[in-house]
Amino acid sequence: MHNQVSGAGASAQGWRRWPWLMLSWISLALGLVGVVLPGLPTTPFILLAAFAASRGSNAMHRWLHEHPRFGSIIADWQREGAVSLKAKRVATLSMLLCALILYLSAPVWWLAVIPWAIMTAVAIWLWLRPLPAGVGTC
Repeated sequence: MHNQVSGAGASAQGWRRWPWLMLSWISLALGLVGVVLPGLPTTPFILLAAFAASRGSNAMHRWLHEHPRFGSIIADWQREGAVSLKAKRVATLSMLLCALILYLSAPVWWLAVIPWAIMTAVAIWLWLRPLPAGVGTC
């Protein structure tokens, strides 16, 4: 009977990993789409993928941390809550581009106001984040 209880616990624990694993893959996919699609952010989705992978898949978590492009972003965020200057600039330019597209395409001005406000708040928050330690301002 003791074996059945421990076996049930192990399968339940395995079952709890699946939502995290799914969230990590979905977040990673959205982050990758964000690389080429203006307006869809990359960094927050990659950070969410790393967070979810830490609970759902050790292999994926390790892969994200060792990834040549995403690993430093994740490490900077986890170590210091820091965002690189390049990431801040790219995110801000993407939001400005989206704001311009909204301005030009919204049928009425007030439909663009809420997204503008959200992007403005995100940009302010982003620029208040520290730069990674040892990084210059260039």
